[in-house]
Amino acid sequence: MKNILMIGTGGTIASDITDAGLTPELSTEDLLRQVPGLEKLCRVDCLQVCSLDSTNMTPARWLDIAAAVRENYDRFDGFVICHGTDTMAYTAAALSYLIQGSPKPIVLTGSQKPIHMEITDSKTNLLDSFGCACDGRIAGVQVVFGGAVIAGTRARKNYSKSFSAFSSINYPVLGVTREGKLIPYLRPEAAERPQFYQALNERVALLKLIPGARARQLELLLEENDAVIIESFGVGGVPTDGGYLEAIGAAAEKGKIVVMTTQVQNEGSDLGVYKVGHVLKGAPGVLEAYDMTTEAVTAKLMWALAQTRQPDGIKRLFYTPVANDILCAEE
Repeated sequence: MKNILMIGTGGTIASDITDAGLTPELSTEDLLRQVPGLEKLCRVDCLQVCSLDSTNMTPARWLDIAAAVRENYDRFDGFVICHGTDTMAYTAAALSYLIQGSPKPIVLTGSQKPIHMEITDSKTNLLDSFGCACDGRIAGVQVVFGGAVIAGTRARKNYSKSFSAFSSINYPVLGVTREGKLIPYLRPEAAERPQFYQALNERVALLKLIPGARARQLELLLEENDAVIIESFGVGGVPTDGGYLEAIGAAAEKGKIVVMTTQVQNEGSDLGVYKVGHVLKGAPGVLEAYDMTTEAVTAKLMWALAQTRQPDGIKRLFYTPVANDILCAEE
C-alpha cells in the first residue's frame, strides 16, 4: 500500500460559511474524514502548511510548500496538495521550477465548492488526486481537477464557478481520471532524484496593455522590479509611439528584463509578424514567452532571477524547457 502525504494550504475545499463569507477553517484531517474509503487506497499522513484563501498566497508560501515536499520526499510515494483554485495555476508553475524532475507525483487539487456543501466537487477531486498520486505513472507536478490531469506549467483557471474549472494551455492534458482511476496519455520525463531549489526573486511585475496605456506605467514597474512581463495584444508588440521602446531600452541598460507575451490564451506570441513586435525581436533585455502561460512566465522569472542576475544567464534559463513549459522558442 502506498504512503501519501497530504499537504493543506486552505482554499475553498477547506472553507466554512461565515458571516464574512467563505473562510478556510478545515484542516487536512477534517477533509480526510469527509472522504471515506481512502484508507483502502493508501496510507495518508497530514501536514498543514498554512490555511489561506488562495488570493493571499505568496511566493514565500510557495517556498514553504516546496520545503514540505523536500523534507518529506524520501518517506512518501506521492504528495497531494490541497489549494485554493484562484491562484493554483501560479503555485503549480512555481512548484514545477522549485521541484524539477521528480519521479514521484506531486498533485495539486481543490474544489469550486466547500467539502461540507451538499453539492460539491471536492470529494471527487480528492479521490482522483489520491488515485493519481498512488498510481505513479504520471510523475512530477500536476493539477488534477474536474477529471483532467494537467502539467503544472500548463494549467490555467478558465471558469470562476464551473466544476471543470481548469484547462491545459498550448499542451495536451497528461491524462484523465474515471471513477478515481487514472488513464494516462503522456508521461513526463523524470530523473532518478528531483532537483530542489530554495530561492525565488519576487521582484517581477505584470503589465496588461490596454488601448491608450502610457509608457510611464511600464517605467514605474521597471523602476520597482527586476523584470516586467508585458501582456500585449495578438501575437505581441508595443505601441511604436509614446516612449515604450525607449523605456525598454533604458531598462535593458540597467540589466532589467522585459518579457513579451500575449493576452490571447491559445497559440502564443510571435513577435516577428508585425512591425510593432519586430522592433523588439532580439532586442537587448527582451525575451519572448512564445507558448508559455503567463503563470509559468511569472514563476520561471522568479526562479531564474534567484539563480543569476546576468542577462545572458537569465535568457539561457528562461529558454531552457522545464516540465514542458515551452515548446516553440526560436532562441
